[in-house]
Amino acid sequence: MNYFEYMADRHRQCAIVAHRGIWKDAPENSLLSIQRTIEAGYDIVEIDVRRTADGEFVLLHDDTLERMTGLNREPEQLTLRELTSLALRNRDGGPGNALTDQKLPSLRDMLELTRDKIFIHLDVKHRHVIPEILAYAQKMGVDQQVDFWADLKTEDDLGWIKDNIMFHDVPFIARTHLEQDDADEQVELVFRLKPLICEVSFKDISQVEAIKQRFHDAGITLWVNTLNGVASPGFTDTAALKDPDAIWGRLLRAGFSAVQTDEMEKLRSYIAAHQAARPRASV
Repeated sequence: MNYFEYMADRHRQCAIVAHRGIWKDAPENSLLSIQRTIEAGYDIVEIDVRRTADGEFVLLHDDTLERMTGLNREPEQLTLRELTSLALRNRDGGPGNALTDQKLPSLRDMLELTRDKIFIHLDVKHRHVIPEILAYAQKMGVDQQVDFWADLKTEDDLGWIKDNIMFHDVPFIARTHLEQDDADEQVELVFRLKPLICEVSFKDISQVEAIKQRFHDAGITLWVNTLNGVASPGFTDTAALKDPDAIWGRLLRAGFSAVQTDEMEKLRSYIAAHQAARPRASV
């Protein structure tokens, strides 16, 4: 089953997207955190990708290496060999976490590790790099196992996405911001593009409930991010731990069928208890 088939399955349960792998006792974005995500049986793992000075790619979220390796340099200034020799700090890094035996991974090593085992949400930190990584995934034969995403706010965004991503027929996530003043225009751009998935942020969840049927009818999966600090107001992982039904339950009832989270196990337990044998509300 490829990524398209998985997302189009109307009877699958909500997809759990593991943010930077299982990093509670392994460095985020490390091969170990990803291997543990595979072993735990999650659906999708989110990883961050940056370009190196010699045109290769590594897994790293930040603009610098300071938090995860202690080196105050930008990854784009170093070669692949230099970067993959760096030891990673445990968990989410910072001086409070010790260095481990895990090294900063290359994109190639990650794709080989995950081949045919788990779907990959590629968070490419600079949009102009996406075509290079798309070509890289095609060369490795994994382009139906990974997704690419970008903001879709303007006509220029629409043109860029069509010219650089959509014609390759790879899984794509369009990011739509219902909390912004031009929300209606952004939504119409999504229906003109018809991506596989739409990641939605919102000011009030009633905004999503009002249009979820349109997404369902168009065959577009609704995806939401509940990470603390970036989630829509009130719909955070922390809030979900206190009242899962008020957060995860409300999101599922609003039509979301993919949730990116740091609390994968708690979300899986909630889904098992409340969504078993129930068709999805959205496609």
